[in-house]
Amino acid sequence: MSTLALIGSGNIGGTLARLAVAAGIDVVLSNSRGPETLSGLVAELGPRARAATPAEAAEAGDWVVVSVPLKNYRQVPVAPLAGKVVLDTNNYYPDRDGRIPELDAEETTTSALLQDHLPDSKVVKAFNNIFFKHLAALARPTDAPDRTALPIAGDDEEAKASAARLIGLLGYDVVDAGPLAESWRFQRDAPAYVLPYAQDLEGLGIFNDPGRSADTDTVRTALGEAKRA
Repeated sequence: MSTLALIGSGNIGGTLARLAVAAGIDVVLSNSRGPETLSGLVAELGPRARAATPAEAAEAGDWVVVSVPLKNYRQVPVAPLAGKVVLDTNNYYPDRDGRIPELDAEETTTSALLQDHLPDSKVVKAFNNIFFKHLAALARPTDAPDRTALPIAGDDEEAKASAARLIGLLGYDVVDAGPLAESWRFQRDAPAYVLPYAQDLEGLGIFNDPGRSADTDTVRTALGEAKRA
């Protein structure tokens, strides 16, 4: 059985861990505060889950999700991730992350920064454009008529295929947005960010919104509507 490792086990990481365990995938969780701080989540997830350090999680994962604040991306262990598919959930929030000039100038993308940090890994952008409660609520079996799609981007075709396999097991279809250079199309504030999955965002507020399915055509259209500043 394949193993999903999480470097960062907050809202998105914890949600992905729950979806993975439900799909029969083993999970290794980690965060910056130590394995002991994850004991409650591990107990909730059951025997398929365990906690580890980030380096240990990186070593154990067949897929590794990096879900840390962007300002901390240089703390992601490099050597244990060599050759591995790394799914990056990062978004750029200047108030949290500080100003990053190359992102402000649109010279690169958040996932390209992580790829530069992990030169021997295969980074795929994923899971960054959906609210964690919607990610939990919208997962569906493969043959469900209301199956939702998530965009991915990456420079390695085999890595994207592997990421798509994982995403499929977790309950979602995939829309390939192209290379990492195109991942801005579903970054923060783009049309494909949060809105396709929200039922009544303005009326209810994001935390109370029940979510709605967004098929491949809906997501592909939103990606095509994205514009650079």
